[in-house]
Amino acid sequence: MTGVSDDGASVKSRPGTLALLHTSPAHVPVFDALRDEAHEGLRLRHFVDEGLLARARIEGPDAVAEEVRAVLDRAAAEGARAVLCTCSTIGDVAERAGAAVPVLRSDRPMAAAAVAAGPRVVVLATVESTLEPTVALVEEEARRAGRPVEVRTVLVEGAWTLFEAGDTDGCARAVAAATDAVTDADAIVLAQGSMAPAQHLTTTSIPVLSSPRRGLAAGADAVQ
Repeated sequence: MTGVSDDGASVKSRPGTLALLHTSPAHVPVFDALRDEAHEGLRLRHFVDEGLLARARIEGPDAVAEEVRAVLDRAAAEGARAVLCTCSTIGDVAERAGAAVPVLRSDRPMAAAAVAAGPRVVVLATVESTLEPTVALVEEEARRAGRPVEVRTVLVEGAWTLFEAGDTDGCARAVAAATDAVTDADAIVLAQGSMAPAQHLTTTSIPVLSSPRRGLAAGADAVQ
C-alpha cells in the first residue's frame, strides 16, 4: 500500500486532512482535480491498496476487514480527521470498521440522490463484486428516506478489463453505451468511481449519477 499527501510528499498528515482509501491509483488525480475545482484549501492524503479489491472480488469484502481497519487506523494516527472510502466493493466494510475517526463511503450521497430521483433505480458496475453492496446501499438509503425503490443491475462486460489495461477511454465508452441502453428508470447509478467519466458521454435523458464529486463534498464537510 502507498500513501501520498496532497503535495506528493510522504509526510505525516496535517490537522484537518481528509484521508482517502482507494483501490486504484487512477482515483488519486481525479479527487485531486475535484479538490482544486471545488474545495480550495482542503488537504487530502491518499492511501492506495489495489490488493484489497483483488482479494475482495475473490473472497468477499469481509475477507479484507482487518486490512481495511489497519489502513483506517494508520490514517487516524497520521492526523486525518475523517476517511473517505472510494471503493464501492469495500465501502460497507470500511464504514463498519469502528475507526477512531468518521469513515464515509463516497457512493452514499450518490445512492441518496438516486432514491430521491424516483423508485426505479438501475445500478451499473464493471466489477461484479460491486453490485451487491451497491444495491444494499441504495435500499438502505430508501429505507432511511421512507421511499419505495426497485433496483435492477447491469454488469458492463469487458469494461473492467479495459480499465485494468489502462484504456480508460475505452472503459468509459463501454459504460456509456450500456448506460444509454437502459430504459424505464428514474435514475442510473454508476456504481464505481472509475465509471464517472462515462457520465459525460451518455445521451440518455435519464439522470446518470456518479460518486466522486458528491463523495468528496461529504468528506470535506466531515473534516470541517
